[in-house]
Parts: sequence; C-alpha cells; structure tokens
Amino acid sequence: MPNAKHIVGIDLGGTNMQIGVVDANGNVVGRSRKKTQADQGQDKVIERLVDGIETACQEAKIDSHDLGGVGVGAPGAVDHISGVVLEAVNLRWNDVPLAEILTQRVGVPTILDNDVNVAVFGEWKMGAGKGVSELLGVWMGTGIGGGLILNNQLYQGSFLTAGEIGHTTLFPGVPIGSRSFEQNCSRTAVADRLVRLIRSNRHSSLAPAVHEEGGGQVKSKMIAQAYEEGDELTREVVDEVAHFIGIVVANAVTLLSLPRVVLGGGLTEAVGKPLVSAVRKSVREHVFPERCRDVEIVASALEDDAGIVGAALLARQRLA
Repeated sequence: MPNAKHIVGIDLGGTNMQIGVVDANGNVVGRSRKKTQADQGQDKVIERLVDGIETACQEAKIDSHDLGGVGVGAPGAVDHISGVVLEAVNLRWNDVPLAEILTQRVGVPTILDNDVNVAVFGEWKMGAGKGVSELLGVWMGTGIGGGLILNNQLYQGSFLTAGEIGHTTLFPGVPIGSRSFEQNCSRTAVADRLVRLIRSNRHSSLAPAVHEEGGGQVKSKMIAQAYEEGDELTREVVDEVAHFIGIVVANAVTLLSLPRVVLGGGLTEAVGKPLVSAVRKSVREHVFPERCRDVEIVASALEDDAGIVGAALLARQRLA
C-alpha cells in the first residue's frame, strides 16, 4: 500500500453517503457527507463519491493519492472478491464493478463489501460487538441489512451474499411488495405506514407535517419525538414493528445460537432505548430454547461512524 496510515471508509446508503478518513487507531480525522440521489443514476452517484473522498482528504490535510486504500460498504448483494455490486435495490444498481471504478478514479486500491457487513465489522472490532466470537447485526434504515461474525471472522457464505436478512419473507400470504422484513420494518416502512394511517384519518401529533402543502414527510427524528411524547399512533406502529424485528432476530438466534445482536441504522439511533428494549422483549418471547434468552440485544455504539470505521478497518485488513 502507498501509505498504511490513513484509509478512507465509505458508507454508501440508499439515502446518504458518508465518507471518512480513518487513521491507524480507528479515529475519523476527515469527513464528508452527501445525499446519494440514486435517481440521478450510477455515474452521478460515483461522481459524488469521488468528490466526497477529496473533501474528506482536504479536511484531514492529506493528499488522496497518499491514502493506503479505500473501503466501501454498499447496500444490497455484493461480491467482495470481484468488487461488484450485484444487486442494490435502493440504488437501482445491477452488476456495477464499483471497486474497479473507484480504484481507477482515486488511484489507490479499493475493497468493497455490503454496507451492513462493514458496519458490523466495525462494531465487532471497536464498538458494541467487542469481546464475542459470534455476532449478528441488524440495521434498520432506508432498507434493512444484516451482517454476521462467525468464528471470529466476517461470514460471507458460499454465494458471498450472507447477511441479507432484510429480504427474508415475513408475511408470505400478503400482496407482493408487502412480504419481506424490509418492506414492513425499515425506517422507510415505518414512515410510510404512519403517513398512510394519518391520511386515513387516524389522529397523531405528526398530522400537521403529513398534511403540509406539497406533501409532507415523516423523518426519523420526528418519529422519535412523537414516540417520546407518547403519541398513541406512533407508539402503536413502532411497537408493532419492534415485535416483528424481535421475531426475525429470535429466529436467527435460534438457528445460530448467537450470544449478541447489535441493532443499528437510522430508526434505532432515532428511537433509541425504547426500540431496543421492545425488540429485546420480543426476542425473549420467541427464541428457543430457553437458555437462548440470555442473548444480549444492544444498540450500536459507533452509530453513524460504524460503516465508515468498519469499511476502513476491513480495507486495512484485506490490503495488508
């Protein structure tokens, strides 16, 4: 590597991209954050990534050509060996050789993995996952992603796509478009459900935002505030979602006998302890056998930095 001291870590999400220069101790010393704007197409997204790397390097007072490498966490199914985004629903990408493109554009080696894989790797190394050899991470944001640490290593699976927990089927008998874990329990799904219910005349403190001219939006912080203030509809929706999250997590713990699960993403960070507690309760109601009730259900410690730090740490490991 040209310089092993600084690595860029990128958390490429369906809504936002976060870019950080990470030093040898895992500290973020330069940052950039941009809207992903996937609807503008692949080339525009990649252009913003390259610009964001330059901005983060300028803040860190280093030249991008002196980086030791770039690590990227991208949403969806990823082949980390070839560096190709196989299918990213939130970006509307298929078979995009992102690692090769960024290596050419930035001039330093680039590694690619799933966005939640790198976040879970970061939590395992430096956050809420430290000290265990097996770990599941579930991130609820624009979509839902998962990552697994098994036998002290990031588990990829035979098809290199392990962790796609958001695309597991939760309700097989309902109409298409409403069947998966992600379609029912992501931050996007929670916001959409609240909007639909409010527009069907359910009372909520969020109603003024929903009915505002031009079509209102319900954001994570608004959901968190309404929940904290005791808004009945918000609590009903979020608590039901937490119940379903707990069922999916309990199934994974039952299958793999995992000692710890880390919850992250925009919904978890916004609602915080009440969501984690509700998920923990649901897990303990549904997991088998009884001794698996001792599984620890915890919130992300690194929060927004999990993807950045994890992508950089994974790149450092793979490029060594």
